[in-house]
Amino acid sequence: MFLAVNSGLLTFNIVIVVLLLAWLIAWGLQYLRRRHYATVIDEQQFQEGMRKAQVIDLRQPEDFRKGHILGARSLPYVYLKQQYSELRPDLPVYMYDQGMTLSTQAAAFLGKKGYKHLYILKGGYLKWNGKTKKSKY
Repeated sequence: MFLAVNSGLLTFNIVIVVLLLAWLIAWGLQYLRRRHYATVIDEQQFQEGMRKAQVIDLRQPEDFRKGHILGARSLPYVYLKQQYSELRPDLPVYMYDQGMTLSTQAAAFLGKKGYKHLYILKGGYLKWNGKTKKSKY
């Protein structure tokens, strides 16, 4: 009886440790990708440079309509692979999503396509305190 309970607990602990390791590895790979392809900038740096850049919101259109950074253009990540050529490679690309996950994936994709000046808003739209715009409808 004691061994059965003990082995069940041991198996549970092993599963938890494996899941934690998998999460840490995924987080580490995401961090390395982000560092390789883009520069993460804070809100102040984002606001200072966005007038000279292409600002893209990678979230879904309904999230964009609920509120977005003033001056941003909606280019959902799911459409980026078909529409990336609409972005000018000679201008900086400032991007954001709800957090930083989609921005990291977009930066890796654009970096592989030859875009050099890629910037990600630290914390994404959730941490944004600057000017926003919401759709009336």
